[in-house]
Amino acid sequence: MCKLKWDYALYLVTDRNYIGKRYLPDCVAEAIEGGVTLVQLREKTASSREFYALALAVKEVTSRYKVPLIINDRLDIALAVDADGLHLGQDDLPIEIARRYFGEDKVIGISVSNVREALQAEKEGADYLGAGAVFATGTKTDAELVTLGELQRIKEAVSIPVVAIGGIKKHNAPEVLSTGIDGISVVSAILAEEDIAGAARTLRDIVDKVKAGRGK
Repeated sequence: MCKLKWDYALYLVTDRNYIGKRYLPDCVAEAIEGGVTLVQLREKTASSREFYALALAVKEVTSRYKVPLIINDRLDIALAVDADGLHLGQDDLPIEIARRYFGEDKVIGISVSNVREALQAEKEGADYLGAGAVFATGTKTDAELVTLGELQRIKEAVSIPVVAIGGIKKHNAPEVLSTGIDGISVVSAILAEEDIAGAARTLRDIVDKVKAGRGK
């Protein structure tokens, strides 16, 4: 899967706290059917063995749909399941070290909250940036908020794809996308919904409509 051809339009980050008794791989499949283009598996509290088993199950789904799977934070899990990508925060492994083991053909994304961090991440070899949190969110209560103005400056400062994350819902997605970013990253806006495929479809329609309008 060529990393240069990845579509960052609708980026799903998982959180099992939102799905109740539903099985995460099934939820991921529904989300992809609704239009999700990337999946990041994020497991902050799972044991290594549990994370590995879940990653294998989710990768079976993403591979079936030919959608890239990104692992949050854990280089060891990403390597163990041969994931397509790895997402790192500002306090995680340096990109240089992760790249040495993960390989040049794999994607590494970095979380940023300002232009300085964005430029540094691009300089160090990041393939894409996750910028946020744009709005307050229950998934990362300690996240520094990024204004829409700063989000636009981040996008204009770098040449790699930028996705926005943090409290993005269908009602505020258009204004976030108006900054020129490449896509939106969501958690509860899809996984907390009863109709996961429908929620994903609604968001994907919004992204596609805004992007189409840029060309006019």
